[in-house]
Order: sequence, then C-alpha cells, then structure tokens
Amino acid sequence: MLTNTSNDVAQGQEFVGHGKPLFLRRIRNTGRSVLPVRDCIRLRFAQFCRHAMGGHRVIAFENVGFNYGGGELLSDVSLRLAPGSFHFLTGPSGAGKSTFLKLAYAELRPTAGRVSIFDRDARMMTRDDVALSRRRIGVVHQDCQFLDHLPLATNVALPLTVASRTGDAQDLTALLDWVGLGKLADALPPQLSGGERQRAALARAIIMSPDVILADEPTGNLDWEMSLRLLTLLVELNRMGKTILIATHDMNLIRQAKSQLAARVLRIQNRRVQLAGADL
Repeated sequence: MLTNTSNDVAQGQEFVGHGKPLFLRRIRNTGRSVLPVRDCIRLRFAQFCRHAMGGHRVIAFENVGFNYGGGELLSDVSLRLAPGSFHFLTGPSGAGKSTFLKLAYAELRPTAGRVSIFDRDARMMTRDDVALSRRRIGVVHQDCQFLDHLPLATNVALPLTVASRTGDAQDLTALLDWVGLGKLADALPPQLSGGERQRAALARAIIMSPDVILADEPTGNLDWEMSLRLLTLLVELNRMGKTILIATHDMNLIRQAKSQLAARVLRIQNRRVQLAGADL
C-alpha cells in the first residue's frame, strides 16, 4: 500500500488575475517558460485557477479495489494527488492503468474502498455531480475522437458548448496557438496528423481550465519528436499549477520529464500501486 503525503508532491503555484475570462494572465517573477519562442502566447493563455483547491488533495484513493468480474484488477490502492503535482503511472499492458484513470474521474466506481474527487466520495456522486466534476478534470485519451464534419476550432470548443458556456474567440485562438495549431483552426480532423490530433485533444481537455489533467498513453502513437512536444505542453501546464497524471509505458518520456521537474512515478504491480524507485 502506498500513501503519498503532501510533502511527497509539488504544490501548486499562486496566480493573479481579474474578472472571469477563460484564460487570464499570470505574473511570474522568476524562471523562464519552457516555450521561450511563444512567451506572449503563454502569458495570454496562462489560466487562473478559479476553483479553490483547499486541503492537500484533489483526488484520493483509500484502500481501493476494482473487480471486473473476472478477477481482481486493482487491490488495496491508497494514494492522494496534491494540487500542482505531476505523476506518471506505469505498468505492463492490462495491469489496470486505464482503469485507474477511469476511477480517478468517476467513469468507474470502486468495488472496494473509497475514491474521493475534490473531497467528495465518488460512490455518493450523482450523474450531475460527476458531470460537474468533469469540468474540473480534463481527460486526454490515447484514441482521441473528434466530429469529423466540424472544423478543429469547433471540436476544441465543444466542452464549452455542452456546458452552455460562451468563450472568448481570442481565448480560443490563444489556446490553439499555444498548442501550435493556430493555422489549422478551420481544418477538419481527418486532415490532421497523429501529433496534431493529440495536441488538439489536449486543447479540448483544458478548454474549461480544469484543475487536473489525466492523460492515458497520450504519446503511444507518436514519434519521439511529437512526444517531446506534447510533454513540453504538459510540463508547462504543471508549471501553471495544474495537477498532471499521465499513464504511459514510455520510460524515455518519464526520464525526460524528470530532468525538467519533480515528477513522481507510480507503478502498478501485482494489482497494487507502488512508488517506483529512482532508477528510472
């Protein structure tokens, strides 16, 4: 059993802003952006964490188990993700990485133990509660799906449409520029490359300015150059104070991230989640 304390993970940074636009400027006193050629875009895009992330966790597992009916997949899992932390989740295919993520955003409910999402027991959440929590959790799937008849910009803005919210056109443009897709705003999804689709999926996942980003093998179908580009975006989001959890089997990607920030590595082994050693 593994329990991460608040000292185990990096804490979120403080932000300043005004009003309630989707993207607000962030003032940084020190440090350089990991996207130095796009500093103006980064400052335009930087998001104010509107939701209070009180306490020391955004998602917590307490003695969680999950059984698909054909045997126990996860057993006695205990950990918590602190605001502003960055974690990788590793393990062999079929070990339960995707299941773990689905438990973290209440797509699945545990068959044992308790999952807390923003201090609410997932078992007690109604469908409306889950829908509201999803506005604070952005999910990037490995096999990202889009509506092929709609242009990229419209696809990225769909979460706003579903939530009956109107977004600033400049904010959407800034977001697409930030992920390097500004010139493809009017392109249809079938016209995009694999790397462009994954960056579009990331943009869609963060359009609601979530507190948490969960990514399931986001670089699984990308070459190394595109993988690094996507990682750069995720690292930048973490430096904006977002909590990041990435399920991956790519050890090189993990090593690259650990050279840039204090990422922690979790490994699913024998149905349990363990903190991986420093040899990665």
